[in-house]
Amino acid sequence: MEDHKLRVFCAVADTKSFSKASELIHLTQPAVSLQVQAMEELYETRLFDRSGNSVNLTPAGEILYRHAKEILSLYADAQQSINEITGAIKGSLSIGASSTIGNYLLPGIISAFKKKIPQVNITLVVSNTKTITEKLNAGEIDVAFVEGDVSKQRFAVETLISDELVLIMSPAHPWTERRSIPGTELTKEPLVLREEGSGTRQIILKRLEEHGIKLNDLRIALTLGSTEAIKGAVEEGVGVSIMSAWAARKSIKMGILKATTLKDIKFHRNFSIISPKRNYCTHTAKEFLDFIRVYPIKSPMS
Repeated sequence: MEDHKLRVFCAVADTKSFSKASELIHLTQPAVSLQVQAMEELYETRLFDRSGNSVNLTPAGEILYRHAKEILSLYADAQQSINEITGAIKGSLSIGASSTIGNYLLPGIISAFKKKIPQVNITLVVSNTKTITEKLNAGEIDVAFVEGDVSKQRFAVETLISDELVLIMSPAHPWTERRSIPGTELTKEPLVLREEGSGTRQIILKRLEEHGIKLNDLRIALTLGSTEAIKGAVEEGVGVSIMSAWAARKSIKMGILKATTLKDIKFHRNFSIISPKRNYCTHTAKEFLDFIRVYPIKSPMS
C-alpha cells in the first residue's frame, strides 16, 4: 500500500519541523521537503505555513492530517485483522523506550519473547521520554514504554510496573554511613542530573518542588545525557544523583556505588505502556504486550 507520503506528511505535522521529521523517519531533509512538495502539487494547495520559525498546518493541511491519520490506522487495522485470521505472528516489531526502561528492563524481556517467537524481527529504540513520544505519535514505532508523565489526552496510558528512585553516591562519600538524608541537605551537595526531556529528571524536579525545593536551590554540578554517564560521574565523586533502582542495581551490588533514600521525600513513579488513542496495535505488537503483561518482573533490589 502506498502510504509513504502520508507518513512523511504526518511526521512533519506532528513535529512541526522538517528537520525533526527527517530524523524520525530516517530521510534527508531535502527528501522530506520533496515529498511534501509533491503532495502540495497533487492537491494544488499549500499544506504547511512555513512563515517564521515554526511549521504549522494550513486549513487544508488540517483536513488532510485528520484523514491521513485515519488512513494509516486503517492500514494497521487491516494488517492486524489479516494476521489474526491467519494466526501469523511475524514480520517486524519496533519498540521505543525511554532510557531506564530500554537499557535496564526491556533487554531481558525482549530476549525471552524472541525465544518464544523467533521469526519476529525486533528493533529497540532508546531515547528520552520526549523523543519516544514524538516517534510514537509520528508512527515510527509500534509501541512505547516510558517513565514520567505523558499526556493522557493524547495517548492511551497503561501502568506496567512501579519504580523507585534512590539517592546514589560514591563509596567514599560521607552519606554512605547514614540510612536516610533530609531533603534539605540535598541543596548543599553537588548534584548530577539528566538532560531536559528526560522522564527521570521530570519526576525528580517535580517531587522536589512539591517539598519546597526549586531548581534554583540545587547545586547542579553536571547535566548529562545518559544514565551511564551519570553513574560514571558519581563514581568519580563529582556529586550525588537520583536515579532508578533498576539503573543503579548492578553498580550497587558490585560496590561501585552506594545508595540511600531521602528521609522526607520519596521518588515513586510508574513505568508505562503508551499508544496513540487513534491508532491500532499491530498483531505482533499486541502479542508482545500480552507477553510483557504477564512476564515475572523481579524487584531490582532483590
